[in-house]
Amino acid sequence: MKSIHTYFLIVLTLIGCTDKKGTASVAKEQLAKKPNILFLSIDDLRPDLGSYGNKEIKTPNIDALAASSMVMLNTHSQAAVCAPSRASTLLGYRPDSTRVWHLGDKFREINPEAVTMPQYFNKEGYYTVNIGKIFHNYMPDSISWDEPDLRPAPYNTAPYVNRDAETYYYTEEALEIQKRDRALLLEKRKGKIYGDGWNRGPAIESADAPDSLYYDAMQTELALQTIDRIKDKKQPFFMGLGLYRPHLPFVAPKKYWDLYPEGSISPAANPKLPENAPIMSANSNYELRAYHNPYEIGRPEDDPLPAEYAATLKRGYYASVSFIDACVGKLIEGLKERGLYENTIIVLWGDHGWKLGDHNGWGKMTNFYIDTHVPLIIKQANQNEGKQIEALSELVDIFPTLCDLAEVHKADYFQGTSLTPLFNNPDLEWKDAVFTQFRRRARVSKDGKEYMGYSMQTKQYHYIEWYHWDNETKVKGTFAASELYDHSVDPNETLNIVDRPDKKELVQRLSERLSKGWKAAVPQI
Repeated sequence: MKSIHTYFLIVLTLIGCTDKKGTASVAKEQLAKKPNILFLSIDDLRPDLGSYGNKEIKTPNIDALAASSMVMLNTHSQAAVCAPSRASTLLGYRPDSTRVWHLGDKFREINPEAVTMPQYFNKEGYYTVNIGKIFHNYMPDSISWDEPDLRPAPYNTAPYVNRDAETYYYTEEALEIQKRDRALLLEKRKGKIYGDGWNRGPAIESADAPDSLYYDAMQTELALQTIDRIKDKKQPFFMGLGLYRPHLPFVAPKKYWDLYPEGSISPAANPKLPENAPIMSANSNYELRAYHNPYEIGRPEDDPLPAEYAATLKRGYYASVSFIDACVGKLIEGLKERGLYENTIIVLWGDHGWKLGDHNGWGKMTNFYIDTHVPLIIKQANQNEGKQIEALSELVDIFPTLCDLAEVHKADYFQGTSLTPLFNNPDLEWKDAVFTQFRRRARVSKDGKEYMGYSMQTKQYHYIEWYHWDNETKVKGTFAASELYDHSVDPNETLNIVDRPDKKELVQRLSERLSKGWKAAVPQI
């Protein structure tokens, strides 16, 4: 493998480490013309968007962006939970290489010499700025940015530093519940707890308040103010903007709730766990359970939530997405007003899916399709006409794709594939499979055991193998179970057919294909 450090030395020379015969000034002029990059992460966003075929949700601004962008219709996360998904996307390689498998795994401690996406583009001459959640909440990775972890006032002051930004409420009732439940938790745990205990309070809130009071709207305004401050630098910018909604709690202004009257949203199409699903396949719904709910939240194996509350939760998610859509609209309009839209690459992506009663689940953290399938919208510089692309793709493909779009060198350690050939020819023969994995922790698993699940999605089949996992040695153990879903007849994954006698040969072929991994799926172009 070539050293990336050698490559960096070459780049630094090209952008002006010498001034012979005006080489430096020419390089600087070329650098100034390079496209800006807006890297727009939306937390817990599943592909419930108008541009992805959902006719019930209201997302006019994202849909307008999609109309002039490349819309990847079949993109999958490398892990259906924040930290490993984001680490994989931002480093350019997969969870078994990042060794970030769950929320508490800190990629910079595990990979101290890792070069993140913003670091990489900084070495290419980009000025890098971070607002909001790009890496996991409490891992802003300050060394990745020229300006790290910018926050809107007053949330940039000491009392808020250790709080996750999704924990803010706007009604007196919600704030009182949060305060009370947090105090009870602090007393019970008698020590340090995740997020300092602020991830308590109601699972939903509808306040008759203006957008401008909400954290993500304030982040959007800060992003435009920051762009005004940096846009005239003699170098392009790479801005990472991470919006927090629709992450729990589902907190959005009332006007977005009003877009979805009671009874206007369809319930989950697959409200039960798949028949014959193995015990480790489902998560425990513990994320929703942490919030204040009017009903007890059970596991997916238990009775479902009352239909009325399930519908209210889904309305809250949709309202949160519509609120974020308004933020995206303001951001895009701001770029256009500043004359920056055309020469800005925009990547809008969700880090994983989210179950809204699907498989009787609430949250992510499985290998089910509903949790791995994510939106990915990429607008190239000076792009006017959009395309919808059916080919299988992965979040790990974003890094090399951005390198191609910005015309910078691609590192040879990337484990994704640039999507740019598909932009020119969406019908190109492409990957025959994409890969996801998920670590099922012992304290969450119904049987109290630890597992690692490896998932492979082909055009027709979704195949998963679960293994026992030793989290001390980080070693995969013996085979535990498998799953097989045929999307040609069962797109909602209601029936695990892996044990059917007539599927024995198919299972053997898929198992062999899974064992070959992502390298065997790299398209021959």
